[in-house]
Amino acid sequence: MLHQLQNVVRHIAQTEVMPRFLNTPSYRKDDGSMLSDADLAAQTAFAAALPLLADSPMLGEEMTAQEQQALWLQHSDGLWVVDPIDGTNNFVNGLPHFAISVAYVQNGRSQFGVIYNPVSGECFYAERGKGAFLNGTKLPLRLVSKKLKEAIAGVEIKYLRSGKLSSRLNTLAPFGTIRSMGCSTLDWCYLASGRYDVYVHGGQKLWDYAAGALIFEEAGGCLTTLEGDDFWSGEHVFKRSVIAALEPALFERWVAWIRENQ
Repeated sequence: MLHQLQNVVRHIAQTEVMPRFLNTPSYRKDDGSMLSDADLAAQTAFAAALPLLADSPMLGEEMTAQEQQALWLQHSDGLWVVDPIDGTNNFVNGLPHFAISVAYVQNGRSQFGVIYNPVSGECFYAERGKGAFLNGTKLPLRLVSKKLKEAIAGVEIKYLRSGKLSSRLNTLAPFGTIRSMGCSTLDWCYLASGRYDVYVHGGQKLWDYAAGALIFEEAGGCLTTLEGDDFWSGEHVFKRSVIAALEPALFERWVAWIRENQ
């Protein structure tokens, strides 16, 4: 199914997403985030295609919160979770850093995940227990032992609830350099690849992490939440925080620093 899923994702990217790049109407949703006609077209296409792979309904980002919650509660035995375009703001403004993300979730844990960047042609994918890959190459691409002060950090300051932590990340900066590129699904893939070393986010939506966290975990990465939960069993399904690092010793130092500064 993973191979078929990649083909579906690539096909919808080519037929529904890329023809609308730099050429699609966009709108602001009630929460202030961006929505484009490309998001809606891709989500509709996935809703038709995915149940043919596994006979389960689809939960998409562009559904109402009530629809999403009902699907999650009623279909723990199998549910497709889709972000038709992650990084819509980038997409609408012509920044070539966005992705399509699809995961198959059972009993609260992702079993299959595909994240595809149609600009670069990079397709990241994983099946639980069988490793993670980028276009056929096993992840991570590189694993370099670093001190925390040398690390490249993916940090999304905007969603951190702790003003103290936000301030200290900005002023003390325990890492080497910071990246925030507006596409959470690709953040996970860059972590899994070894392009980023450490990561923190105050609250990702289910469709932001469903495929990405699986890919990262299958690449050997370590992760927890800001609250200290086991990542997959935490109660905050629709908005989940994360602390992560690919290398275990660096993860321990990163978590310790964040805990001290929250």
